[in-house]
Amino acid sequence: MRAIVIDEPGGPEVLIWREVPDPRPDRGEVIIDVAASAVNRADILQRRGFYNPPPGAPPYPGLECSGVIAEVGSDVEGFRPGDRVCALLAGGGYAEKVAVPWQQVMRAPDGVDLAEAAALPEVACTVWSNVFMTARLRKGETLLVHGGASGIGTLAVQLAKAFGSHVVVTAGSDEKIARCLELGADEGINYREEDFAEKVRADVILDIMGGPYLPGNVKALKTGGRLVVIGLQGGAKGELDLGALLTKRASVHGTTLRARPVDEKGVIVRGVVDNVWPLVEARAIRPVVHARVPMNEAAEAHRILESGGHVGKILLLTSSRS
Repeated sequence: MRAIVIDEPGGPEVLIWREVPDPRPDRGEVIIDVAASAVNRADILQRRGFYNPPPGAPPYPGLECSGVIAEVGSDVEGFRPGDRVCALLAGGGYAEKVAVPWQQVMRAPDGVDLAEAAALPEVACTVWSNVFMTARLRKGETLLVHGGASGIGTLAVQLAKAFGSHVVVTAGSDEKIARCLELGADEGINYREEDFAEKVRADVILDIMGGPYLPGNVKALKTGGRLVVIGLQGGAKGELDLGALLTKRASVHGTTLRARPVDEKGVIVRGVVDNVWPLVEARAIRPVVHARVPMNEAAEAHRILESGGHVGKILLLTSSRS
């Protein structure tokens, strides 16, 4: 098979499409013939040498994929060759085939084309696990989503609205805010022009920026609010006012998804299948795709993501099934 290989850290040009050994299914794994993968910030970090795959994961980038099951290993439950699926991965999505534990595999939602299904696993699992499992967002509460036009943001807006929440987003342009409003957001804040901490009070905040946003996030929390930090795009260190946190009886959660044990990921995946997939199939939620790029042009897809002008996901398509 062919895969995107990174021989040394660097810019997009280090992503090389070449022949590599085919994967074989271990116990509890399936082999997926990949139709598409999608680009995530973690892939950029891996390319730069800052975010290596966890032990045992394929060395190639790619935290999600869609495709058709080609082989099934022993002790696999509920899947067989020929099934149309998408999957949450610890790595390896930038390839024509990938081995993945069956617990991290989901049947592709009805009504979504197979390539487009690759836009869902990482964002759906991230939003469901953080906003609903960890922060326990409830109907009628306010959710603040930083980076509302990102892949995670566009899904968070739609899912929170589907569950009856008031949704506020931050984004870096009026055009991006307009797209978020089209997806169902109730309010948008251009962070280049306004201070979100002066504009909104939220029960739950989903933050991708990290350290520099910490003081503003705590200020923006309501009493009993929950801040969930899932990214460090702005930096890892920030000042935390513990007095404000205690006065508000608020909480701060930091989470990652990639390195979690398979059983934990399986619980999240099942939650997505039970709670998110019905909304996708009912057209209440849709994957937002900014661009479709051939997988052998992954470097261009990375340039698009790093330019910051996209809304939603950037897909990488293999030639055989997409």
